[in-house]
Amino acid sequence: MATAKAPPYVDPSALLKLYLKEPESRAMTAWRAKSPDPLTVTHHGRAELNNGIALAKYRGIIPQATFDAALAALDDDFEQGRYIQADLLWRATLNRATDLSREHTASIGCRSLDVLHIASALELEFKKFLTFDLRQRQLAVAVGLKVIVLPV
Repeated sequence: MATAKAPPYVDPSALLKLYLKEPESRAMTAWRAKSPDPLTVTHHGRAELNNGIALAKYRGIIPQATFDAALAALDDDFEQGRYIQADLLWRATLNRATDLSREHTASIGCRSLDVLHIASALELEFKKFLTFDLRQRQLAVAVGLKVIVLPV
């Protein structure tokens, strides 16, 4: 699906920085401004984005108005085509995630969702991967993905 010139698979925790003020938000916003092509987001990635915004509200990090605005901005990004909703074959993706976990987690220490996003990127045939998570970066490199590292 993806080509060498295509945008990378972007981990939802990195995309979340576009909706919530986090230490890496400035770098992510600058990168996104220079990379306006639509980004692919899986269904579980979309659920993670919604949940991340909701968790920020629950934890008292953002007020109701910011919560509402962040969800509206996320919905608008999908409606305006800035994100493309991707379907995955879940059995294949979960099998690949299992294989990746068995092969790499004992040495890298990746969390399940991080492995699942790497498996998703591979199943969708992406060549590049963007994340701020160190262990997820290590896994991406280990499986042959080119990692995009943004200056923070």
